[in-house]
Amino acid sequence: MIVSTDRSFNIFFSIISLLTLGVFIVVLGIGRFPVPSRQVLDILFSKLIGNGGEWSPITESVILKIRLPRVLMALFSGIGLGVSGSISQGIFRNPLVSPGVVGVTSGAGFGAALAILVFGWGFMPQLFAFIFGLGALALTWTITKRTKARTHLVFVLSGVIVNMFFQALISLVKFMADSDDKLPSIVYWLMGSLSSCSWRKVAVSVPIILISSIILILMRRRINLLSLGEEEVRSLGVNPTVLMNIILILNTLIVASIVSVAGIVGWIGLIIPHIARMLVGPNHQRLIPVSAVLGGLFFILIDTLGRTISPQDIPLGILTALVGAPLFIGLLVKSKGEWTL
Repeated sequence: MIVSTDRSFNIFFSIISLLTLGVFIVVLGIGRFPVPSRQVLDILFSKLIGNGGEWSPITESVILKIRLPRVLMALFSGIGLGVSGSISQGIFRNPLVSPGVVGVTSGAGFGAALAILVFGWGFMPQLFAFIFGLGALALTWTITKRTKARTHLVFVLSGVIVNMFFQALISLVKFMADSDDKLPSIVYWLMGSLSSCSWRKVAVSVPIILISSIILILMRRRINLLSLGEEEVRSLGVNPTVLMNIILILNTLIVASIVSVAGIVGWIGLIIPHIARMLVGPNHQRLIPVSAVLGGLFFILIDTLGRTISPQDIPLGILTALVGAPLFIGLLVKSKGEWTL
């Protein structure tokens, strides 16, 4: 841990926040049609103050209509996964837990894939992703309740079962899809991509991610209490069951919103909280905000890498695995397998 005092934390958080903002501006100019960062800023400010500038309509269109919604979605997707991942690992006390632990990732993925198969692209994949993401959470809840052993381990195992069930349904959708038309688009989308991101999708998903993340960040003191045990939490006047349910619903909304636009993107919600934990410790009052900023920074960099190093966008799921697996191995070796959650 390199941040131990409130003052050092504030400085550190300010630095990584400014770094993320700087990267956000720079990557808007990176691509097959490069634009200087100064001109990117001029274009952005021109829309805020209503003045024109000396640049072509094509340049403005590339920045405002193509790259800006995509980079914004990457930023908030990373923020959401960082928040969700850090909280999931904390409340389940498991270092291998990711935001999709309750099966919501596969559930939302199945819903979107089914909508693409039946209705094609449009608003329906986003709607179905929300419906089936929440349905996956409800199914995990039901299985856990039926066992009458409401422990964290049983909940995680129920989530694994639900995840495998929806993975099978995703495979069924792919089997039924037209191999010349629907199948390639479903497979490519499930591997993770922001290539189809638009302002309409941003307008639907980003507010849900942002509001849910803000609520979870504001709840970070109460989230800390969950590590004390159920009896201790109740003695402090907090109902742990209600708190847990609120957290899980907000996490589900975040993950479903991301999956509905970007497909299934793994590793970010798993690896980023561990990096943040090594920097600021396990206290959720510091961990959650830092995980959010680092998640946004990481997602932006991964998406920029995917759209620039190849003529065709490389799926995000491939890049996050290629980058995340070595990072996780390094963290595992450095920690000697001892995680402080």
